[in-house]
Amino acid sequence: MAEVFVEFDEPVTAEDGKIYTARACGGQMAGGTWQGWIEFIPASGDPVRSARETTQPNRQDTIYWATGLTPVFLQGSLRRALNPTVRPIARPIDQPHFDGPAEPFVAAGAHTESILDPFSVYRKGEALLRRQLSALAGWHLVNIIRDYGLSNESSDLLSAREPVQLVELIIDAVRSSQSAPR
Repeated sequence: MAEVFVEFDEPVTAEDGKIYTARACGGQMAGGTWQGWIEFIPASGDPVRSARETTQPNRQDTIYWATGLTPVFLQGSLRRALNPTVRPIARPIDQPHFDGPAEPFVAAGAHTESILDPFSVYRKGEALLRRQLSALAGWHLVNIIRDYGLSNESSDLLSAREPVQLVELIIDAVRSSQSAPR
């Protein structure tokens, strides 16, 4: 049950000039902790209250909180009580379109386009090709190998390799095809 812990002698004035008497109140919550708030009673009209200003472990600590409130705190609490924060109502979120993520690799026989042309980049320098390949995910590297016919291994075997191994396979294949007589 709620109770008044302190009624302050000094009145609190709102921005519109209306004068209020402030009272620090509190009550026990479910679970045994206590909460505190401020009630503001005008000379005429309806009283207003703040949202919860504190949560304390017990009644005694809530009383201690109430006895330490300053005029500046009461002024801010009145401002918050008269101008509460407005939160928009969250719109419901639609269900996902899929039951799970996409497969990490394309099935053998399916065609996807690779993200870069390793021969074109190699002509600008092997170091550049190595940097660009190292930045790619494994499935991109598998697509490059498939699209440019750089290995006879199956997509499944390639997909099982570490990306660093795929980078070396691509560089070796491109380097040997560039050094082969035409």
